[in-house]
Amino acid sequence: MAVPKRKTSRSNTRSRRANWKTSAVTLSACPQCREPKQPHVACPSCGTYAGRHYAAAERTEHQG
Repeated sequence: MAVPKRKTSRSNTRSRRANWKTSAVTLSACPQCREPKQPHVACPSCGTYAGRHYAAAERTEHQG
């Protein structure tokens, strides 16, 4: 098994980790109510997805 010969410096470690970025959540308009929603997910405001209504997807009081 390969073992490193020297300790990896802080600058090399940090420059490698600089690429671990998160990306912004993509949003699309709901075809039913035109509210922003994530693609391939039921709309949180009206609860529709692919032309069907899902009551469990609608926001409740504690979800905010």
